[in-house]
Amino acid sequence: MRILIVDDEQILLDQLKRAFVEQRYLVETALDGEAALDKLFDNPFDLIILDIMLPKRDGLKVLADIREADISTPVLMLTARKEIGDKIKGLDLGADDYLAKPFSLDELMARARALLRRTGSQSDSVLKIGELRLDTRSRVVSRGDKEIELTAREFSILEFLLYNKNRAVPRFSLAEHVWGDAFDPFSMSNFIDVHIKNLRKKISVPDQPSIIKTIRGVGFVIKDEER
Repeated sequence: MRILIVDDEQILLDQLKRAFVEQRYLVETALDGEAALDKLFDNPFDLIILDIMLPKRDGLKVLADIREADISTPVLMLTARKEIGDKIKGLDLGADDYLAKPFSLDELMARARALLRRTGSQSDSVLKIGELRLDTRSRVVSRGDKEIELTAREFSILEFLLYNKNRAVPRFSLAEHVWGDAFDPFSMSNFIDVHIKNLRKKISVPDQPSIIKTIRGVGFVIKDEER
């Protein structure tokens, strides 16, 4: 499942992203309201964690914009404000839950899980390209009738590429998603290539070109076979 976290506090944003990634969620982040809207209008998400106090466009305006655009993704609002008026306004605009800062990370995670259970996934849990299928819920990968066994990192790489199907994925973005803050571009630069090589071997069909293409100087892309 995909989560968008929007907050202008970089330390908190990194902490929340790390917590959700450890639970195997696919996480995108944004530091301001305009960046959040760009991501929301480009891709489907299953949950939005949205701070009210944001630069460029505050969280309440972002919420109003997405509800006006008929985006029904559940929204968990965050704020340092204690005024009851902000809470009421957020709920009136279509927020699904509300949490005031400072908050317990365990409580945030529990509320997020509750919203995801209540609404169900807004995006298809099965990602596919040709005969290759990846189920984000059961975490099963198969090609035709054959199930493919992947390591956790190979699964994470394939999932990220499939979510961005037909779009170039920069090497650093892929590394950041798979290894998070633990990735060191100087000492671990070949890790991506090793994992991509192993992944290609596992999902490829003999005598057919790999569906994972390398874009020199950029990164990787996975394309529909008919393209």
